[in-house]
Amino acid sequence: MSPLATSSQLESHNTPVNSTTLITEPVYKVVPVGSADPVTNAEIQEYINRLADKGFAKSNQGVWIQSNQTLLANYQGTIPLKAASITKVATTLVALQTWGPKHQCVTLIGRTGPIQSGVLQGDLVIQGAEDPFFIWEDAINLGNTLNQIGIERVKGNLVVVGKFYMDYDSNPERAGNLLKEGLNAQIWSAAAQTQYLTLPKNAPQPQVAIEGSVQVVPSAPGELLPLVRHFSLPLAQILKQMNLYSNNQMAVMLADSAGGANVVAQKAALAASVPTAEIQLENGAGAAANRISPRAACAMFLAIEGYLQPYHMTIANVFAISGQDVGILQDRPLPPLSVVKTGTLEDVSAVAGAMPTQAQGSVWFAIMNIGEDVDEFSQDQDLLLQRLLNQWGRKSPAELTFIPRQGFAKDSSVKFHDQGQNRLTAYNEIVN
Repeated sequence: MSPLATSSQLESHNTPVNSTTLITEPVYKVVPVGSADPVTNAEIQEYINRLADKGFAKSNQGVWIQSNQTLLANYQGTIPLKAASITKVATTLVALQTWGPKHQCVTLIGRTGPIQSGVLQGDLVIQGAEDPFFIWEDAINLGNTLNQIGIERVKGNLVVVGKFYMDYDSNPERAGNLLKEGLNAQIWSAAAQTQYLTLPKNAPQPQVAIEGSVQVVPSAPGELLPLVRHFSLPLAQILKQMNLYSNNQMAVMLADSAGGANVVAQKAALAASVPTAEIQLENGAGAAANRISPRAACAMFLAIEGYLQPYHMTIANVFAISGQDVGILQDRPLPPLSVVKTGTLEDVSAVAGAMPTQAQGSVWFAIMNIGEDVDEFSQDQDLLLQRLLNQWGRKSPAELTFIPRQGFAKDSSVKFHDQGQNRLTAYNEIVN
């Protein structure tokens, strides 16, 4: 993922962050294993016993619950277990530390010929910036910008340089063909039509017909002339979308941009102050081989919260709020206004996050269950968390800790605008 481009960088792909350099200072001081709260720990032991009575092996379950630096419950909390999409917590943490929550990917668009009577006499060139959230709306928006410049037809090819992603597809040729379609409403598929309908009523339909084919090349043509800089959403917004819908493709793209799964695991463990053995990743989304301990899951959430505080943001800026956000949690009866990430595989159900309480303050939890009935696991998790919340008491809305804050809304270096339907769209800057 490339940093923001400057005018002098428009002719070449930006230099990425050196993602192989490990973080040298931990962000969060982990809670050590020790004496847990006897009441809460007894509640968790009963929970494990009930699972055992149903035939689920105790060795396949793990729970860690803490309030700030106080351990409330621990059942195999330091044992790395199948984590499923709890993996995305590690990807979120490392992405924030690698680029920062305000970072925007800049996709560069250029041309190799003059524009005459609405026709670009040459190629349209797209220089990818590893933007994991360049989707149909962005292609439509870009097409309208090219129409504004005066381009209605391209005599040459659509040339793709570097890591350009489109609609979660990282294959540059396929991504290029999707972009070619999105730029021209005359050839829209049903998918493009559907996404267009989410835009404001009477939004323009782009007409940029590309006569040539999609060509993938290793470097930009030397005669490239700049047209547009396409700014992605700020990274915090991208991470929020990734976690709301648990988008695996986005997570893999981000983790790979940060150096790969092994680098993400090492950086996340260091930032969370847990042994590297407690975070073992094969990919950045939630592969079956991924292992994370419940303690590490809580520690990563706390590290993210600590990292975001100087930006006047909270974990609610990058994860789903139960009972409030749309997405994979909207029909799940978790404690309201908790900030949560879930993980599900064929034999895994996991949930981790934080919930605001009266008696214990912010309670951080991770519950990981392995067995054949993931639906029953998720129901039992919800009931357990609701029982704990009833014991500790709910906070009023005015006392809530985890609320999304627009920490960069007034920062002029971050460019975006509202395009309707609960989505902020990318920002196009014309540079020709």
